[in-house]
This record gives sequence, C-alpha cells and structure tokens, in this order.
Amino acid sequence: MSTPPASLRMVEVSGAEALWLLESSEPGQLMHPQRDLTVIRPGRHTWEYGRLVVRAPVPAAAVPLTATYQVDEVRAATGTCWTVPVAGPAEAITDPNEAALPHCLHPQPLSGFRPARGRES
Repeated sequence: MSTPPASLRMVEVSGAEALWLLESSEPGQLMHPQRDLTVIRPGRHTWEYGRLVVRAPVPAAAVPLTATYQVDEVRAATGTCWTVPVAGPAEAITDPNEAALPHCLHPQPLSGFRPARGRES
C-alpha cells in the first residue's frame, strides 16, 4: 500500500524572505487601473533610498496614487516558484535621461507566496 503524494499548497512568505526574493530577481510587471481595465506593463526595479524604483513604459499621468508591482519566478527544472506583489503609494519621477519613466513605490507591508508540499491542517 502506498501513500499518495502530498499536494502543493501556497504558503505566505513575509518580511525578510519576501524582500530577499524581490531584491534577487528581475524583471517584473507594473499594474495599474486605466479606465475600466487593469493595465500590466513590463518593468525593471531597483531599491534607492529605501524606495522601490520601477522603470516601466507608463506615462506619469497614467499611474494613480497607488499601484502594484509584481515579481515572480518559475523554475521548471526544480519545480519551484514564488511570487511577491508590492503595493503602495506611487509617484512618477521626472528624469529626462531615462528612456522608461521611473515610478517610485513606497511599499506597504511586504509579503509573497510560494508552494509547499504537505497537507493543510
């Protein structure tokens, strides 16, 4: 008699682990509402002075007071993956030397998700 394999479930990662995942990866997606739709644009990010600076092809006027940036990674060879969404107040940074307009996000509490093997309690 064999035991069935444990199913995958999503577990929340928070704080230091989510920050480490965010810092160690690129690119991501900047998401914001536009009219009645959610627009998703590719972006790259960096940390500058404790702020998340996202460079994405989004006009300054299009980004509302809050926005979401998401970074995720899927490793097919190992069967692992994770995702870290960052949401918070946003502002455009005007820099004439930038090809893609930078946007500054002030992240609210940071968390993410990754799958884990095991049964739910």
